Amino acid sequence: MYLDDTIIAIATPLGLGSISIIRVSGKEALNIAKKISKKEELLPRYATLSYLYDEKNNPIDEAIVIYFPNPNSFTGEDIVEFQLHGGVAITDMIFNLILSYGARIANAGEFSKRAFLNGKIDLSKAEAISKIIEAKSQNAVKLLARQLKGELKEFVEDIREDLLFMLAYTEVSIDYAEEDLPTDIFEKIEEKISKIVIKLENSLSASKRREGLIEGFKIAIIGKPNVGKSSLLNKLLNYDRAIISNIAGTTRDTIEESIKIGSHIIKIVDTAGIREDTDDFIEKIGIEKSIKSIEDANIVLALFDNSEKQSKEDLKILDILEENRDKKIIKILNKCDLENRFSKELLKDFISLSAQNSIDELSQKLENILNDSIGEDELTLVSKRQIQSVENTLENINSAKNPLQSGELEFFAHYINEALLEISNITRPYDNDQMLDVMFGEFCLGK
Repeated sequence: MYLDDTIIAIATPLGLGSISIIRVSGKEALNIAKKISKKEELLPRYATLSYLYDEKNNPIDEAIVIYFPNPNSFTGEDIVEFQLHGGVAITDMIFNLILSYGARIANAGEFSKRAFLNGKIDLSKAEAISKIIEAKSQNAVKLLARQLKGELKEFVEDIREDLLFMLAYTEVSIDYAEEDLPTDIFEKIEEKISKIVIKLENSLSASKRREGLIEGFKIAIIGKPNVGKSSLLNKLLNYDRAIISNIAGTTRDTIEESIKIGSHIIKIVDTAGIREDTDDFIEKIGIEKSIKSIEDANIVLALFDNSEKQSKEDLKILDILEENRDKKIIKILNKCDLENRFSKELLKDFISLSAQNSIDELSQKLENILNDSIGEDELTLVSKRQIQSVENTLENINSAKNPLQSGELEFFAHYINEALLEISNITRPYDNDQMLDVMFGEFCLGK
């Protein structure tokens, strides 16, 4: 059976280092560890210093071996961790030796999958583990740590409990109409629905605002040709990444680089200059990519040339910004060390700078925007899957309102059941027996 296999994976990055960790999980993990270490026993959760030997009893390395017995391990199975001296050759030798004793290479995410299947973690915690490894900022780590601690699980469980309450009472009202039920039960259901809707809407709103915090912020630099986009990118990176030239259309494709602003690692995109009068096919493709970069970005830096009068390209860019006003947009009047010819009234709120000189004001504004993306109390969904589940839950709950008010309880129960299925997708599948437990635990039926 697939889950009966003993699996192995290297838990540290490949390459030279002070330590290399190999983890083994499954029913043969302890036996394999005993064979390699030549130990008759390994004390649970005790760091045992031991030589590791190959099939011919030749010592390979001196390592620390730790045994985590089931069910008190990450996967819920026996786990053995080998902490070796860092090195490619040593790691490969021990890894291949364990394979020869019957283990197989773990599939991607299989350790976490087994933890989920064995009830050690739910889906929300599994996603938080994955995201925290990829976190691009300290604030993202803090948010994900809250989910690791069970914040989202509690949020889902509270909503599940209320939905189960509604479903149970509705089913009783349909199937056991002759029983004495509380007269105010449907008023309580309406109150619970209102509270759930507010909670779901708040979580969706906060999650969409913080999407860049979890997935990694993207910043697009846009403007017409020769406005100073590449100079600004080089200044932000603090080295000459983009070619700077007075020739329009020098940047024909998007250039992507990662930089750190404050505690945030962000991806910044220098785009091709936006103009309409080019006959260059390659440049036209670059302009199309520029517009797409704006749609994908969380923050847009729109550059305008202080030393030139506004052109039709500038006006087109302002139109594009208006179409994307839901994004964070910073308008920048560049080349302010030169004589002003651009109409500042067109920009309203903007930053004046020279990309050749200091950009401290821009860097501080970017850091403030990134820091403001996190709040203290609002719950955050950390994946598109979670957001989709909450959106579907909210849609079903809203659809249930009219049937409840009109007394069409079968339709109401259908929508509440669908809402239960959707919200449960975030953590663990909904079992219909839970509703029956509420029904027969809360009411004296069949007396």
